[in-house]
Amino acid sequence: MLEKLAERRETWKTIFLFITIVTVITSPFHYAIVNLYPSRIYVGAIMWCPAIAAFITLKIKGRKISSINWNWGSWKYIRLSYFIPAAYTIVTYVLIWTFGFGSIANSETILDWGKDLGLFGIGTLNPTAITIIGITLLGTVEVIRASATTLGEEIGWRGFFIHELRKVLSFTSVSIFSGFIWATWHWPLLVYYSNNVLLEFITFFTVIISMSFIMSYYTFKSKSLFPAVIFHAVSNVYIQKILPPLTITTKGAEHWLGENGIMLAIVTSVFGIYFWRKAIKENL
Repeated sequence: MLEKLAERRETWKTIFLFITIVTVITSPFHYAIVNLYPSRIYVGAIMWCPAIAAFITLKIKGRKISSINWNWGSWKYIRLSYFIPAAYTIVTYVLIWTFGFGSIANSETILDWGKDLGLFGIGTLNPTAITIIGITLLGTVEVIRASATTLGEEIGWRGFFIHELRKVLSFTSVSIFSGFIWATWHWPLLVYYSNNVLLEFITFFTVIISMSFIMSYYTFKSKSLFPAVIFHAVSNVYIQKILPPLTITTKGAEHWLGENGIMLAIVTSVFGIYFWRKAIKENL
């Protein structure tokens, strides 16, 4: 962290400049989603706003875009950044199935999922084959596709923002502050899509801040933004497109499932605490 007061003040100015810019340029797309139509085009545009805000901030401050950690980093952290979000999502849904908040999809549900994925017309596929092919394609091709949009977010949040914060804050404070800002940035989408706004705000903020601890850990360890890109994409794909279709919701237990569900908040909190303690131990 910076010691000189003048340097700390300048860093805070940069931090709040970035927050202001990302808020301003994101607002039209948030408005479009909430008041016009929730098009994927608007969502994709939103996810690239943090990158654009980071580039503008660097330009205003007279710094080069090359100062962002563009290097790929160690494959170790890339692999772990795939495994960890897949793991906490799988644990979440195993617990959901175990405690009866939902059940594993039956053959009819899986066949419907196969139709949605376009897996018919290539021969006779049984539910097991559909499940294997669906998970494989979504876990590879869809993760690569999703990375094109999560890259935009992560250039801003993990490629730029947390490094500025780390100049003036501890690892713990960086993770909490950046997670809170990142979660708050999503609030119009939460309001639009939520069925229980208060509950889902609490669970969503818990999940995002917990993820922030893990992603900050891998970003600082790898000195690269790409583990966060992979982590974010894998988390989105598994929690939105792989596990929910393989689950039949128990009536009255809807608030336990999904990316704003109580169970994911509990599980990611455990993972977040583990990585927080790990980072403190390693003096990050």
